[in-house]
Amino acid sequence: MSDFELVLFSVDPELVRRAVSAGVDSLIVDWEHLDKEARQRGADTEINRHTAHDLRRVRAATDAHVLCRVNALGPGSANEIETAIAAGADEVLLPMVRTPAQVEEALALAARRCRVGILLETAAALENAGELAQLPLSRVYVGLNDLAIERRSPSIFEPLVDGTLERLRPLFRVPFGFGGLTLPDRGAPVPCRLLLGEMARLECSFSFLRRSFHRDIRDRNLRVEVQRLRRAIATSAARSEEAVARDRAELERLVGGWEGRLAGAV
Repeated sequence: MSDFELVLFSVDPELVRRAVSAGVDSLIVDWEHLDKEARQRGADTEINRHTAHDLRRVRAATDAHVLCRVNALGPGSANEIETAIAAGADEVLLPMVRTPAQVEEALALAARRCRVGILLETAAALENAGELAQLPLSRVYVGLNDLAIERRSPSIFEPLVDGTLERLRPLFRVPFGFGGLTLPDRGAPVPCRLLLGEMARLECSFSFLRRSFHRDIRDRNLRVEVQRLRRAIATSAARSEEAVARDRAELERLVGGWEGRLAGAV
């Protein structure tokens, strides 16, 4: 995980500049909101309504890699992808994928002018994962929140222990990630250190910095905390076999005993 990519959700140009200077690799502008409130009603999730103006501001603030999560494929996708490219997105992320045909359409709309990554967060996407893995994707991210909602699971972390991620990971040769990170000594109900351990075990190459990270770095030195997270990532990758097994057992106990409500990835 020496080249592990930290991807920050932010449309604040000043924070973007500080974050990149501190060691964050990439930024996400999040347009996904259509049908999301109804789909995630009752779940403790985050719904952003970022705009093309936000994307242009982020692009102007940094030369770092900029992603734009668009809405699920639909009548407005051609316009959204065109707008994202014009506003400076290096990559678009397509959420709520169900079929390879949907992704092929998004790839055709992008027409190699930007990269296209997908979120695996539906039962249909998991069933079609083998076919999706054959497409020229830039990255694959397993969306734990929406997957838990569709599966009616009591815990967003079940895919970490029920074999889902174990099955998916070998299929994809592109950058693969799941969940989200915060400071190494934070995170609930699953500590960040255990998520880092699982990301290392599965040879993940990126993850998101979202709500918990924003909350936990408040009033802290961003550069210091990003570098501390980098050291924790390196430590996770260098664990002994015994430490990997110990962390995995602790993760299974925590997830198996959690009956909490759906919560945003830590």
